[in-house]
Amino acid sequence: MTDKIADNLVQGPSGDGSFSSYNVDELQYPLLISVPHAGRVYPKEIMDNLAVPATHLLRLEDRYADRLASAAISRGLPTLIAHQPRAWVDLNRARSEIDANIIQGLSPSQLPAPSRKVRGGLGVVPSRLHGIGSLWRKKWQWEDINDRLDNCHEPYHHGVTQMLDQIRLKFGCALLLDLHSMPPLDEKQGNIDVVVGDLFGRSAGSRYSELTMSFLEQSGINARLNHPYAGGYILERHSQVEKDVHALQVEVNRRCYLDEALREPSDDLPVMADHIANLAMRLADHMGGQFLLAAE
Repeated sequence: MTDKIADNLVQGPSGDGSFSSYNVDELQYPLLISVPHAGRVYPKEIMDNLAVPATHLLRLEDRYADRLASAAISRGLPTLIAHQPRAWVDLNRARSEIDANIIQGLSPSQLPAPSRKVRGGLGVVPSRLHGIGSLWRKKWQWEDINDRLDNCHEPYHHGVTQMLDQIRLKFGCALLLDLHSMPPLDEKQGNIDVVVGDLFGRSAGSRYSELTMSFLEQSGINARLNHPYAGGYILERHSQVEKDVHALQVEVNRRCYLDEALREPSDDLPVMADHIANLAMRLADHMGGQFLLAAE
């Protein structure tokens, strides 16, 4: 289970190799794309400690979500793409969202009450999968997990914060587009292509959510707002609506760009990547217009 970032993405500078950045040296747009769950190269430590077949880790991946950002990158939009897989560290969780039962040298009393995600096995280090059970043969050492958080989790979030600060300094506003993919929803939830999340209005001004939904629908994409995915830690941490820093989560149905097995890119991937790029450009243009009006 090894792979590379798509050939058409040229790796840019990143602090320590835990993520790559693109189009960040000369900012052209007031929008940053984040792809936190793109990693699909697994460290040996994970493979050695797996209690389940490695194929089950595919359920944790936003499979090839980095390639959904390829068209946006080619158009000059600033983008951060994480390298480490979600099984190693989940960047969309707080570093305190830890299942103490899989850690040696850490007591539950040292942690806050477990969140719903942690109880479900999907903390900052996943512990189990529904219908599968525990992922790990033996407990992880707390020192190793802490190093993992220091070397992967914090650098990525520092990078997002730094870029949003630079964008806001230049344009007077900023928007984070946090890009994910989701498994197909069941029939009761409907045939949804994209779910847009804004934490029920807390992470972005309503005009941005409305513009996003309108654009997707006009593009022939069946979209839904906040259900069943309203957004997570990344939106919580990085949105500052009162300072005109907004954040939206975009979840793309994997059937829209992967093959029937949901493992490899299909011919539809470039089409969806263009939709993502067009959406980002539309939002950036709107924000640029808002900035110009405020500056007059």
